[in-house]
Amino acid sequence: MPGPTGRVLTLLELLQSGGTRTVAELADRLGVEGRTVRRYVDQLLDLDVPVESVRGRYGGYRLAPGYRLPPLMLSDDEALAVLLGLIAGRRAGLTPEHTASETASAKIRRVLPKHTARRLDALLESLDFTDRPGAAAAPDTGVLLTVTDAVRHLRPVSVRYTDRDGRGSERVLHPYGVVTHSGRWYVTGRDARIGEDRTFRFDRIADARTLPGTFEVPEGPTPAQRLLSGFATAEYRHEVTVRVQGTAEQIRARLPVGVATLEECEPPEGGGAGWLRVELRAERLDWLPATLASLDRPFVIDRPAELRDRVAEFATRLASFAHRT
Repeated sequence: MPGPTGRVLTLLELLQSGGTRTVAELADRLGVEGRTVRRYVDQLLDLDVPVESVRGRYGGYRLAPGYRLPPLMLSDDEALAVLLGLIAGRRAGLTPEHTASETASAKIRRVLPKHTARRLDALLESLDFTDRPGAAAAPDTGVLLTVTDAVRHLRPVSVRYTDRDGRGSERVLHPYGVVTHSGRWYVTGRDARIGEDRTFRFDRIADARTLPGTFEVPEGPTPAQRLLSGFATAEYRHEVTVRVQGTAEQIRARLPVGVATLEECEPPEGGGAGWLRVELRAERLDWLPATLASLDRPFVIDRPAELRDRVAEFATRLASFAHRT
């Protein structure tokens, strides 16, 4: 049976799991009487742990937001889950501050029991990833928190933004939502200066401050959908239109939302039913012949003519490989 100190720590762990716990419930879990629970609560209060007393039929005790983080009690599985989340988030570019992620990991690992630390080391030694570590610049934490707070409260924000050509400008943004994609952080919203929806990369925002007033988010796509459709319609060197006989699911397997747009269209002469127009923009065409071939569906290239030549060359090259002995 654990001693009084151990039961106080168990009480803290129970309260950290969330919600309001009745005195009867806590007494049962700790194996003590109700007045002993109240004495343990007083000990937590003496340690500046912000425990609140809730009155009423369903009253009891709960943790209140405090001016500092109370001692955090994690089980072995919880500690491993937090550390793996930090490692995966840092690798994928989802952690705003790499230094903060590393110091948080170090603090948790320092207090892990030896057997748990050994389990973690064994896991990390055997763990590998199929993708490369994210190399994108992490967003500034202050900027990220300011913008996300504006998203929640529908407040406009003023940002200092540098575009891909290195030009800086002041923007007033009505932020709809924050999205992470391929290791980068983005905010989608309306650029008040031009009155159009835009997507901004967080690593290009140098400063953000909340402005007075509110705005309404228009009906329509989600922030993630806006981001992906923006990628599919961005300006690139080549505009490609291909008609494919197949379902949206078959085409999306090779040409996802962030790459191409789909819509129903008239079939080519003698082509039968079930054709979709695929439109996309690309800086290079060299990857498209193999992608179209991997669809394994009939298709017609409407534009550009250069793509027809590249597909013909690709087919000839494949045929030559097939006849080698």
